[in-house]
Amino acid sequence: MPLRDYVKRLTDQNRLIRVSTPISKTYEIAGVLKKLEPAPVLFERVKESPFRVIGNLFCNKAAFADYFGIRVNEIIPTLARAIDQRSPCQVVDCAPCQEVVCAEPNLDHLPILRHCENDGGNYISAGVVIARHPRHGQNVDFHRLMQFSRSEMAMRVVARRHFDTFLKDQRQVDVAVCVGNPPNVLAAAATSVDIGIDELEIANALEPLQVVRAKTVDVYVPAEAEFVLEGTVYFDRRHAEGPFIDLTETQDVVRQEPVFEVKAITHRRDAIWQALLPGVLEHKLLMGMPREPTIYKKVNEVAHCLDVNVAPGGCSWLHAIVQIDKRHEDDGRNAIEAAFAGHRSCKHVFVVDQDIDIYNPQDVEWAMATRFQGDTHMVVRAKEPGSSLDPSAEPGTYLTTKIGFDLTKPLVTQGKTFDRAPFPVVDLNQFLPPGASNHVSDI
Repeated sequence: MPLRDYVKRLTDQNRLIRVSTPISKTYEIAGVLKKLEPAPVLFERVKESPFRVIGNLFCNKAAFADYFGIRVNEIIPTLARAIDQRSPCQVVDCAPCQEVVCAEPNLDHLPILRHCENDGGNYISAGVVIARHPRHGQNVDFHRLMQFSRSEMAMRVVARRHFDTFLKDQRQVDVAVCVGNPPNVLAAAATSVDIGIDELEIANALEPLQVVRAKTVDVYVPAEAEFVLEGTVYFDRRHAEGPFIDLTETQDVVRQEPVFEVKAITHRRDAIWQALLPGVLEHKLLMGMPREPTIYKKVNEVAHCLDVNVAPGGCSWLHAIVQIDKRHEDDGRNAIEAAFAGHRSCKHVFVVDQDIDIYNPQDVEWAMATRFQGDTHMVVRAKEPGSSLDPSAEPGTYLTTKIGFDLTKPLVTQGKTFDRAPFPVVDLNQFLPPGASNHVSDI
């Protein structure tokens, strides 16, 4: 469904907070979103722009699952199936995202947020960037963009990613930056797949998606997007980009990054700008969750994988907790190696048994305390390429030490058991006054 249809659903279910007081795109909107996280918030009167702003839409897996009408434990199979069974989108000639066409765009009219005091400028943080290569076809991914003039932005382009390949090959690339997308587009844009795969086909497999050719560049964009910024990214034109908060909640450094010159903007008549707070829950979900099916797939090649959690405590990027049904003594170690292959930016992998709740950090810590010995259950991979997001990685090269922790219990035990002792199961209503058991969870 279009993003605005989901907003209507939230309204009908009384789950959307509306802010009608005039509010600034500079610091104030970001501050309110952080304070109200994870509640969705719609800002109806932005001081500097005629457009509304919405944020905190998908701060947890429950919200993401709710959009698709599935259970949380169905997310990984759903994403994995969409990657494997992707399909072409329906192309249309007329689309809501092109109801208004601005041939002389002015970025100052858009509610591009300045999030924190040390930011280098106003940032688009929820922009899905669509580009085309003559050999590889269309590519869809995320890039943050910092505004520095009425028509120019600095685009953070991570080395060795697909768009970096496009840019180095062609030196300048026409792109469309789409803001205000439903979660099938957001999740697909965040996936890691082989070059040459159009991620919008993954989005279409998650939920039917119509696309339309952009007005001034040769790419196809989601027809129901709220805004589309069209223009060109130039490899040889550079501008300072940063500081900005990244996924680790720390400030990234200032770099000289390629310039994106905006040449046209199309949008809906009553378009809603989608905000994405950097470094916090929604950012973490959209970055980390699409890595879970790739880890799940790799681990299932060597062991019976049950679930994966790229956990917020590990910045939803650097840590993966993998749950397996252990059938062989080396399943834990093999799962560790497979998980690193499934997400190469991962720094620490924790493999647990099926009785451990991978969404409960205390449960995982208990497994480490009771089932782990460092000299035999730890896998150390010294000085490998890691993530540029990791502040502790080697500057410049991003080399890091990766460690896997096999927290599974042995199949044959000697001495004490590795299982929790069960307590009796009772019905509290038989022993407490009427209604008293409803308040026990609040204690």
